[in-house]
Amino acid sequence: MTPDRAVGLAESARALAEGEVTSRALVAQALARIEATQGSLNAFRVVRAEAALAEADAADEELAAGVRRPLLGVPVAVKDDMDVAGEPTAFGCGGEFLPVTEDGEAVRRLRAAGAVIVGKTNTCELGQWPFTEGPAFGATRNPWDQGHTPGGSSGGSAAAVAAGLVPAALGSDGAGSVRIPASWTHLIGIKPQRGRISTWPRGESFQGITVNGTLARTVADAALLLDAAAGNHDLDPHRPPKVDASEAVGREPGRLRIALSLKPPFTALPARLQPEVRARVVQLAEKLGALGHHVEEADPPYGQIGLTFIPRATAGIAEWAGDVPSPALLDPRTRSAARLGRLLNGAPLRAARRAEAVLHRRIGAFYESYDVVLAPTTAAPPPRIGALLGLGGFATDRAMIAACPYAWPWNVLGWPGVNVPAGFVGGLPVGAQLLGPANSEALLISLAAQLEAELRWHESWPPQQGETAPTAVA
Repeated sequence: MTPDRAVGLAESARALAEGEVTSRALVAQALARIEATQGSLNAFRVVRAEAALAEADAADEELAAGVRRPLLGVPVAVKDDMDVAGEPTAFGCGGEFLPVTEDGEAVRRLRAAGAVIVGKTNTCELGQWPFTEGPAFGATRNPWDQGHTPGGSSGGSAAAVAAGLVPAALGSDGAGSVRIPASWTHLIGIKPQRGRISTWPRGESFQGITVNGTLARTVADAALLLDAAAGNHDLDPHRPPKVDASEAVGREPGRLRIALSLKPPFTALPARLQPEVRARVVQLAEKLGALGHHVEEADPPYGQIGLTFIPRATAGIAEWAGDVPSPALLDPRTRSAARLGRLLNGAPLRAARRAEAVLHRRIGAFYESYDVVLAPTTAAPPPRIGALLGLGGFATDRAMIAACPYAWPWNVLGWPGVNVPAGFVGGLPVGAQLLGPANSEALLISLAAQLEAELRWHESWPPQQGETAPTAVA
């Protein structure tokens, strides 16, 4: 009988290694769950049914021969901005995209670890917005309430994991695009240090603000997928020192100095933290205090960091839009952002890139007083399906900043952040970010694991038909 929900990543790998289940069985079950929910959740753009089953059979042969690799035979998914050989990389866009001939580096490393890629998940057009909808594929829906978005732009990956279609998935994060959907679907979302998981064949994606990250229901599973995907192509420009994320899960974080930062960073448009979300984040801060950490309110010295974000983001959109086979099918907002990116692609972009070193020094000095920043991941619960889809450019920016003003500064900095579940507002999940300085994944993961052991948020699942979602902290 096909289980309704995927077994966790680490547990799947263990069961396969010990011969309790076959890869073909796990992959077939994942494919059945995907097929059963595609008409409702719509998490996948590409489903690799035939290829995935063939890869599962090959994995079973290896397992029977005594071969052991970290994820040998385990089904996982990746976002549709990542190259998977033999499949198109449409990145949320319409048109006829040719299949690519080679895996991207992150996918190559997942395969080297033995993972079976069952499909590519939906994302909004060129990953620009915190919702996953568009004319090219329809609307991806939140398993906690299908009237609401799972967030974006890694909304398909988040929906697939939250609904238990797959045990874990890769996403990408250019302005919170892993952390925001993790927040709105009750998941762990790790945005690692720039370069930790390669974005090759683009050495820098979106001028360095976008990194690949992991989504899972538990800290251990998110860390295991991070370890499997981490590493660099020979031509990658960013090559951080290695980290053992899985080892950090079992490590005590020690007594930490934690800055509770509730004030949104500088934005050109107004942003206000909803009181119900604020209450959930404050409850998490109180739990950290009860665990022995020193917690006090303090905000990093962001300054006008937003001025450095726009040139990099829009130049990145222009680069991706230049590779689209049918530019006329792009959303008018995409075409407008690409035009701005081309305008800013000279001196303004160079100035924005130079400013990063100044920001590193100024915000890095904040970490002489604190070890970790705790901040909301979003200012509001997930919006309803369609709420942002038909807006014009300025109205979209206004709505996006109002809902999601907290995540993007860490993309400018290139430093790690981890979303952890913070509870529910009106039955919808919200989250909080643990934010650290350069190469601090191990510290953030150990702290997230300590919280998870207390709050056991992974035991909560989206409601089944007729059930009501939780309304308080999990």
